[in-house]
Amino acid sequence: MFLSRLLDPVKSAAREAGAELWQLYQSGDFQQQQKADLSPVTSADLAANRIIINRLSELTPDIPIISEESHLIPLAQRQHWPRYWLIDPMDGTQEFVAKSGDFAVSIALVEHGWPALGVIYWPKEEVMYYACRGNGAFKQRRNLINRMRVNQHQAGQTLKIAVSRRQPLQPIVDLLQSQHDVEYIALGSCSLKSCLVAEGKADCYMRLGPTGEWDTGAVHVIVEEAGGKILDSEFTPLSYNQRDTLANPDFMVMGQASIPWPKLIKSRPTERSLTA
Repeated sequence: MFLSRLLDPVKSAAREAGAELWQLYQSGDFQQQQKADLSPVTSADLAANRIIINRLSELTPDIPIISEESHLIPLAQRQHWPRYWLIDPMDGTQEFVAKSGDFAVSIALVEHGWPALGVIYWPKEEVMYYACRGNGAFKQRRNLINRMRVNQHQAGQTLKIAVSRRQPLQPIVDLLQSQHDVEYIALGSCSLKSCLVAEGKADCYMRLGPTGEWDTGAVHVIVEEAGGKILDSEFTPLSYNQRDTLANPDFMVMGQASIPWPKLIKSRPTERSLTA
């Protein structure tokens, strides 16, 4: 009941932040900078961040907030939080700057170390993806709402893999263990590619390279409620709020559970196992 009461206000906050992003995207009235890790950030990211933090603070003043665009709170202070908001005000900043339109607002509520509510809003398409733990995953476009399920892939069918518009394809090709018939679907934004799996338009998405927990929080519950999984490159679950940094290992978003994924995709040591 608690989660379901939060869902509509969170969707409204995501839509409001998305509308601000879309207005700045169309007008071109934004400034771009580089963060310490050399990734881009724009004044649009920060504007959306302010909107979301203001709305969530009004909605649940006692629940702390972690955002990609806010100061990182030390682990000692946050590791025992029973719940917190985890947000990426604009997932796909490179796509925003490149004018592809493939960027999204991402808001998650993490409870006891696991995502429990997730909302993704894609301003270009006016599409909302959302889920609450135990209540299914849904796609809403304007007033039309459909329940999402991962694709029921059949043996012998082409395997559809979501890939980045910006990253080279060959490292993904090299991870495939068999000579499976594969179709690659290019899209920007980590969240949007994950949602392709949740709605059955792709069977898998493999992410290589740096991401943060805010990139997977919302889509994690959406994908799981649609019948899929998100695992790291050793086929073990991701974790939340257990490290000094909020960096993710490489991960895979997988659809139908009956597909023998370890026979199709090579396991690779994660940074965690390499440094353990």
